[in-house]
Amino acid sequence: MKAMIFAAGVGTRLQPISLHTPKALVSPGNKPMLQLVAEKLIRAGVNRLVINIHHHPELMRNFISRMHYPGVEIIISDETDQLLDTGGGLLKAAHLLMGNEPVILHNVDVLSDVDLKAMMNFHIQHNPVATLAVSERPAQRTLLWESDQLAGWENRATGEKILCTSKPPSQPSSLAFSGIHIVQPDIFSLITETGVFSITPVYLRLAGNNKIIPFRHNHELWADIGSAEKLQLAVAMLQNNPEAF
Repeated sequence: MKAMIFAAGVGTRLQPISLHTPKALVSPGNKPMLQLVAEKLIRAGVNRLVINIHHHPELMRNFISRMHYPGVEIIISDETDQLLDTGGGLLKAAHLLMGNEPVILHNVDVLSDVDLKAMMNFHIQHNPVATLAVSERPAQRTLLWESDQLAGWENRATGEKILCTSKPPSQPSSLAFSGIHIVQPDIFSLITETGVFSITPVYLRLAGNNKIIPFRHNHELWADIGSAEKLQLAVAMLQNNPEAF
């Protein structure tokens, strides 16, 4: 099984920590986030792990060179020259991820008890182009769903909305994306965007004609370390529930 960890981000909101430490190597406990996420993926059955890098690339290369797990191939997708965002980063690494099996994508700044094996089984059972982990939690930007199909995106603070079809959803549910997704390998042939771009607009475009579904999970043991405040919440969550991660 193949997976990609999006670990290239600059971590602007984590300053001053991220001025000297890449976000991927920030530790909410006794292990850096990159190691926590990698080991979670490996426990789920991943044996090829692609990690993209950009910020503090030498520190990232040095750490990754010391990551050794029996039977697991770890490959760097180098974005040192240009940070490509999630969509561009995925497209750049496509040749490392292609095959016949679904691919897990995981943000490096996300700590959760999401059951990746259960999520993969759910994805295989329903056979969509993409399955997105989501939960009902306070968030400024959320995804809209109708009949378990991606229907749009909204910014709750500004009221901005992007719909996947010309027909607005009648009774949409609003759920926050959790930074974990599973895609079919044929998604690479469906990506027409180029350069620097987020994967979210790709999903919104594809959802008009392709099945993109939600995998709901409990948000109580989910956190990201996108800011110093959120990092402290992740530290507390990990300390209180060490067995969950």
